[in-house]
Amino acid sequence: MKTTLTNPVQYHLHLGEDEILLNDYLGKTLALHYTGYIFCIQCGRKTTRSFQQGYCYPCYRRLLECNLCMIHPERCLVEIGKCHTQDWAHHHCHQTHIVYLANTSGVKVGITRETHIPTRWIDQGAQQAVPIIIVKNRYRAGLVEVALKKFVNDKTNWRSMLKNEVTHVNLLECRDQIFHQSHQSLNEIRQKFQDDIEFLNETTVTISYPVLEYPEKITSLSFDKTKEISGILLGIKGQYLILNSGVINLRKYGGYEIQISVKKKVN
Repeated sequence: MKTTLTNPVQYHLHLGEDEILLNDYLGKTLALHYTGYIFCIQCGRKTTRSFQQGYCYPCYRRLLECNLCMIHPERCLVEIGKCHTQDWAHHHCHQTHIVYLANTSGVKVGITRETHIPTRWIDQGAQQAVPIIIVKNRYRAGLVEVALKKFVNDKTNWRSMLKNEVTHVNLLECRDQIFHQSHQSLNEIRQKFQDDIEFLNETTVTISYPVLEYPEKITSLSFDKTKEISGILLGIKGQYLILNSGVINLRKYGGYEIQISVKKKVN
C-alpha cells in the first residue's frame, strides 16, 4: 500500500493499473479474493511461491546481499567492497540512512533510507517518530543501531500496535537518555569513520491512522490458508487492514494477484 502523511494517513492500494483510496472504504464490507497467481515484484515472472515479501526464487537468490542487509545491516557488504556494483543492493545500501526512534508498541530504534521517511514509520504503525542520527550508508547505520539497541528495543509487538496499546511518550527525552547511555559506543563509531555520524535535532512527528475501531482480540487472516477474505473495514494501520473478521498484513503478500470488491455499505 502506498501511503501519504496526512491527518489521518491516506492509504492507496494498487490493483493492476488502477489505484484506489482505501480510506473511502472505511465502514464498508470488503471482499478480497486471491486468484492463485503470484508474480515476482522484481522481474514480473509467474511463480508458485513468494520469497521475502514478493520475490521469485531466482531474484531472491540474486538479491541475497540485500536480504542479509535487511536483517543484519551491521553485516552489510558495501563497506568492504564485496557487494557487486551492478547489484540492486549496492545502490540501496550506499544511500544516506537515518537512525530513528519510533513509538509503535513502545519506544524502538530503527534505521531506514533518508528517502523512506516518513513511509517507514507509517509502515510500522508508529504513532510518534523522530530522526536522531544520519550516516552515509546502511552499514554504518547498522553499527549505530547495534550500539543503541543495548538500551532500547528494536522490535514492534504487532499485536499491541494493532490493539492500540500504546502510551504517548516524550521521544526527545528518550533520545537524550539513550545518547547518554551509549555515549562511549557512539564515540568509538565516530572515531572509526572520522566523525561521519551527524546527530540530529529534529522535532517529533505525530502520526494518526484511519481507524474506526481497534480490535480487542487479534485474529490473523492469510491468503495462504483461504483464497477469500471478507469483512467490514474498521481501520488501516501500518500495512494491516483491520476487518471485523480479523487482520491481514498486505505487505506480506507482495506479488499476489488480488481482486477486491465492495459488498455493501454499513449504515
